[in-house]
Amino acid sequence: MNSSELSWFKSSYSLGDGGDCVEVAYDWRKSSYSAGDGGDCVEVAPCPHAIHVRDSKDVTRPSFAATPAAWTAFLSYARR
Repeated sequence: MNSSELSWFKSSYSLGDGGDCVEVAYDWRKSSYSAGDGGDCVEVAPCPHAIHVRDSKDVTRPSFAATPAAWTAFLSYARR
C-alpha cells in the first residue's frame, strides 16, 4: 500500500446488512528512520485521542494505540 493512501475501517457500530455504516480512515505515515529496502519499517497514524502504530512489513497484523501523552514520552525517551 502506498503510505499516502488512507486505510478505511468499518466502525464496529455499523450494521452487517449495509445500513447505518460508518467508516473511519487512518492516514498512515512511514517513519523517516525506516529503511528504504522494506526492512525496519514502522508506520504511525496520528488521531486526536490516540497514536496508532503498526509494522508496515505486515499491515494485516493488528496495530496498537498509545495516548498522545504516552507517545510523546516514548519519543522523548527514544531521542536520548
